[in-house]
Amino acid sequence: MALTVVDHPLAGTMLTALRDAATPPPLFRLLAKRLSLTLAIEATRTVPLRPREVTTPLAEAAGTAFAAPLVAVPILRAGLGMLEAVTELFPEVAVGYLGLERDHATFQPSAYYTKLPPLRDSYVLLLDPMLATGGSAAAACRSLFAEHPARVTLLSVVAAPEGIERLQLEHPALDIVTAAVDEGLNPDAYIVPGLGDFGDRLFGT
Repeated sequence: MALTVVDHPLAGTMLTALRDAATPPPLFRLLAKRLSLTLAIEATRTVPLRPREVTTPLAEAAGTAFAAPLVAVPILRAGLGMLEAVTELFPEVAVGYLGLERDHATFQPSAYYTKLPPLRDSYVLLLDPMLATGGSAAAACRSLFAEHPARVTLLSVVAAPEGIERLQLEHPALDIVTAAVDEGLNPDAYIVPGLGDFGDRLFGT
C-alpha cells in the first residue's frame, strides 16, 4: 500500500477552512471540490501513458495520453462532493456508484446500492472523503477488486490511523491519497479533530 499525504500550502489552507465549523455549506462545497482537484491530480500520477501525436495550428507535436481507462466511484452520499472535481479534470472518466450506510451502533457498513461500469484493467479512483474506521472503504474495495481493475486509489480529505491500518491489512494493493492523517477516532468513531459529518456539512442537513 502506498500512502500519500498531499503536502501543498493550497491544500493546507483549504483543509483548514473545511475544518472550520463556521464555514457555511455553499463555501464548504466549493472548498471540497477544489481540494478534491488537488487529490485527483496526485492520485493520477501513476496512470500509464501512451504517445499521442496532435496537429497544432502550426505543426505536428508529440504528446501523451492515458493508456488505461479511468473510473471514478464515489461512496454515497458524501463522495458526491468529490465527484465533480474528477469529472471536470477527466471528462472521459466513467462513473460508478456505491451506496454504503454505516450502522451508528456497530459502525459496520451495509450496502443499499451498487452500479459499476466495467472495471477490468482500469484505474479506479474511489472517492470517500472521511476514512474513519475503514469499514465502508473496505467493503467498497471488496466490490471493486472483484472486478479486476489495474489499480484502485482511495481519495480522502482526512484519514484516521485506524482506517489506514485496516485497509493496509485487508487490501494491501490499495493506494491512499489524503490531505491529512488525523489523531484518531473518538468513541463514536468520528475522526478527531476531523471536520464533522462531511455529508451533513456538504448538503446542509
